[in-house]
Amino acid sequence: MTSYTAPLTARQAETLRHVLERQGYDFEPKPHALFSARKGKLNVTVYQKGPKVLVQGKDTGDFIRFTLEPEVLGEARLGYEEILEPDKFEPHFGIDESGKGDFFGPLVIAGAYTDATITRRLIEAGIMDSKRVTSAARIRQLAAAIRATPGCTTEVVSIGPERYNEMHTSFGNLNRLLAWGHARVIEKLAAARPGCPRALSDQFARPEVLQRALREKGLTIGLEQRTKGESDTAVAAASILARERFIDWIDKTSGACGVKLPLGASAAVIQAGRELVARHGREALGKAAKTHFRTTSEVLGTSAHGEM
Repeated sequence: MTSYTAPLTARQAETLRHVLERQGYDFEPKPHALFSARKGKLNVTVYQKGPKVLVQGKDTGDFIRFTLEPEVLGEARLGYEEILEPDKFEPHFGIDESGKGDFFGPLVIAGAYTDATITRRLIEAGIMDSKRVTSAARIRQLAAAIRATPGCTTEVVSIGPERYNEMHTSFGNLNRLLAWGHARVIEKLAAARPGCPRALSDQFARPEVLQRALREKGLTIGLEQRTKGESDTAVAAASILARERFIDWIDKTSGACGVKLPLGASAAVIQAGRELVARHGREALGKAAKTHFRTTSEVLGTSAHGEM
């Protein structure tokens, strides 16, 4: 095991900081982290969101067994995951998306089938929620590991900006478009794995939207929607695959148009949008961006477009 993540309470995070200080770890600043520390080839980072600890390095297993569990968590979890979280190891599809909040780029929905054997292999490979992975190279490495895992059936649906803009106008809102994409991925996975009993995704703002999309496709598979669904290994694998397809599109399109397309919807995104329009004309924006975002009006200097 070379990677491990676990939720912490605020008190546990502070306890871990003291333990690392006592054991002589070197602390270094890291974006979005309460603290990050290194000793030898082992890295321990506690992120603000959660909070949650990420342990990486060849000594990860020993650190969990002899330090994190006894001194911080107060319970033995490593090796007992199938007892503590049995649902994670039962056959199911995990669904997740990437690009939903990004002005530039496609909306990508991905899915992965896992069972007990596949889940164990993915955990050993270090599969985690893509939001915890800051390196594009690491995303691609993890995606390759997922595809190389025997039995792990996967599916990716990428809706490029031009098609996305058409579909958003047709559906009328993002939730219905997102539900269509989730249902499409589940439909393809169910065709490849017809015996799979259930699918798991992040919680929709209105759960019935996805349920209706599945009914419209004649799918009767059990559906579970859960907040923080990415804690499930199948959903985490789907998040990695979706992110890989998204960043590949961003890199390829940035090179083709000669403008670096940033992620998100920041001031840098607005500047890149203006540069794109200056070089290639207003129509280029509809080929590279989700034009219903309010960012569009800021790029074009108009007030005719609605908010994201």
